[in-house]
Amino acid sequence: MSRLGNLGARLYRGEVGYDFIGKRKIWYGLSILITITAIVGLAVQGLNMGIEFKGGAVFNTPKTSASVSQAQNAAEEASGHPAIVQKLGNGGLRIQVSELDTQQADKVKTELSESLKVDSEKINAELVGPSWGEQIANKAWTGLGIFMILVVIYLAIAFEWRMAVAALIALIHDITITVGVYALVGFEVTPGTVIGLLTILGYSLYDTVVVFDSLKEGSKDITKQTRWTYSDVANRSINSTLVRSINTTVVALLPVAGLLFIGGGVLGAGMLNDISLSLFVGLAAGAYSSIFIATPLVADLKEREPQMKALKKRVLAKRAAAAAKGESADDSGQPQDGVPDDAATAGAVVGPRGRGRGRPSGRRR
Repeated sequence: MSRLGNLGARLYRGEVGYDFIGKRKIWYGLSILITITAIVGLAVQGLNMGIEFKGGAVFNTPKTSASVSQAQNAAEEASGHPAIVQKLGNGGLRIQVSELDTQQADKVKTELSESLKVDSEKINAELVGPSWGEQIANKAWTGLGIFMILVVIYLAIAFEWRMAVAALIALIHDITITVGVYALVGFEVTPGTVIGLLTILGYSLYDTVVVFDSLKEGSKDITKQTRWTYSDVANRSINSTLVRSINTTVVALLPVAGLLFIGGGVLGAGMLNDISLSLFVGLAAGAYSSIFIATPLVADLKEREPQMKALKKRVLAKRAAAAAKGESADDSGQPQDGVPDDAATAGAVVGPRGRGRGRPSGRRR
């Protein structure tokens, strides 16, 4: 078995692990800092909306010897607006200029023909009205709202309302970070960006539900034992799915990174940036939030319940009594207070197990 596979097995069995829940204030502080940075970037920089949302014109030229910078300067001088130019595979150019009407587009087309030395009739001009972009934006917001409502309803039914609230906060966290990165980087926001955002929400929710399912199984009849608190069980649930989450995220990020850095950066295929950046940032943020935000939030909410407070008090008292005697609180290795051993193991506190656990007493027969 590989080292990573062996580590995953040991994490799943609770033999080793990391105290994610115990250090949740660090993760909260880091997330708040990142979120504030994203919001400030959004407020200062704003989003670079594509012509699909602002309206404008797209000019596709035939093969030409003119460079991208020459075409950009010519388009900006003719229109008086910023222009985005991309080199096409056939040697032509794709020139986007926002906020143009029909009369202005005809003027820009004529001047581009003269500056780039191409036939005006061979330049294909397409106009996009701002009303169409407004409709797309409204539909995107509507779809996002419906998605959020369905997520809350599903999680409240399948799990409980605390998990639904935690998942919703994690999704908002992911959207805010992704949109903030778009503002800071200055990439265009197009319908492809919207598709990417909706895609990463589904992925983030999937990753979160996997941890929640493990937490739900591990916390069955938790109040009938005195070995583990709810936070201990939540910590075990994160560790048992940690390697799986890392593997899934890395495998998902690799092709997206290829689109973003190779397709968009090296090859200059700018249209790939619309969806690849949102996917790359969103996938990473989704994996982060499912581990460091959603599950710790559930633990915080559950620990406020009177039953969980009483359980935590009993567990800590038992551990203190065992520590005073120089013993481990679970030296017996037997099921506690009617809880099956599997359920108790599922909530194990992370860290090495005792060396004597499960071994014979040492008496010879």
